[in-house]
Amino acid sequence: MVNMFFFKPRSFFVWPILVWALSATAQTASINTISGRDFIVAVVDAMPITNHDVVLRAPQLRDQLKQQGRLAPEGDALLKAALERLIVEKALLQHAKETGITVEEEAVDQAEQRLAAQSQVSVAGLHQKMKAQGSSAERLRQNLREQLILQRLTDRNVPSRIRISEVEVDEAVRQRQAASIEVNPDMALGHILVAVPERASPADIAALQAKAQTALAQLKRGDDLGRVAKEFSSGAERDSGGLMGLRPANRYPSLFVNATLKLSEGDVTMVRSGAGFHVLKLITKRASSVLTVTQTLPRHILLRPAGQLSQSAARAQLAEYKRQIESGKADFAQLARAHSQDASGPDGGDLGWVSNGMFVPEFEEVMNKLQVGQIADPLVSRFGVHLIQVLERREAPISERELRDLARNSLRDKKFDEAYQLWTQEVRGRAYVEYRDAPQ
Repeated sequence: MVNMFFFKPRSFFVWPILVWALSATAQTASINTISGRDFIVAVVDAMPITNHDVVLRAPQLRDQLKQQGRLAPEGDALLKAALERLIVEKALLQHAKETGITVEEEAVDQAEQRLAAQSQVSVAGLHQKMKAQGSSAERLRQNLREQLILQRLTDRNVPSRIRISEVEVDEAVRQRQAASIEVNPDMALGHILVAVPERASPADIAALQAKAQTALAQLKRGDDLGRVAKEFSSGAERDSGGLMGLRPANRYPSLFVNATLKLSEGDVTMVRSGAGFHVLKLITKRASSVLTVTQTLPRHILLRPAGQLSQSAARAQLAEYKRQIESGKADFAQLARAHSQDASGPDGGDLGWVSNGMFVPEFEEVMNKLQVGQIADPLVSRFGVHLIQVLERREAPISERELRDLARNSLRDKKFDEAYQLWTQEVRGRAYVEYRDAPQ
């Protein structure tokens, strides 16, 4: 039985953790007394935004836009865009304060631990890195706290604004069904086998190839498949009119599927295999009557840092387990039974067959990148440190209800950005914004 605490419905939105690109020092100065060369460029509900803040945010914004495949502005336009992002962020933080959204210290601790793990350092090492960059642990934790607040604010306000009609779901289902014809369609093939004996001479092979080409030519001119199969074929379908029957493409030999991939119904082709020459006719090709979804069979070992076991020690311990397993000195299932702090431990860490969306995003992202049999490096999630291995993948049939749920979730994801942008603009519109000097 899988520990259900490990599962969590996928959040609609995760606010980006803007740690390394945020201000290097806490904004402790008052609105009217910013020291050094820095100066205020805008005020949002009594919260100042400094030129320093904008300059540090700009390259992060540029990188983020490029990662999304969007054109990033340069120069003054980039600074202006970064300022607008900061204005929206300040307005949202003020809105969160007004609505009573807070974040527990434990949540900040976990976010800090995950960031340290992503940076491949300990929490103490992360603090040292921040200090070397001119910042501080306190500023780091404040940044993390703000991002967690924004995430909670977004999760509370945006999903309820998304409206999806049954008509939209119907259309999405139709599109999914149409797309399935390119993934695993139902196919009916006609098959004529001209067998080639194992020790056939070149002359014999040439004669058999000419026989197969004669059958091919007769089918191309429109002759009856059953008659041609009766005359030329030595395959199992000879007495059934040469018909192989309607079945999903993945139940045909890949040689046959690849050979008929670009054919239209009624077209014929010929391929060679170790058994001989195959004359193939595409009788039917249509969207599969049984739709499928990709499922993964993973297992994991979970260690929960606490007491004497630090997060760094847990990662090192799991890294050693990985080394032992890959060298053949240890068995994954036995280590899971002996050490995993998850309810799946007694089952050797087996998490069962799962579809996308069943795990927390940080776990699922790593799992989906693994090849069958591959073991990931230790991963830190909100529940602890994991060693993950993928045992198998499959295409599993889904019910009509499950298909509609998938379509509805996909539509929700597509509509989220629009709903989020409209909501943030509403919040910004209610905030008091005073522009000062232009950033530079």
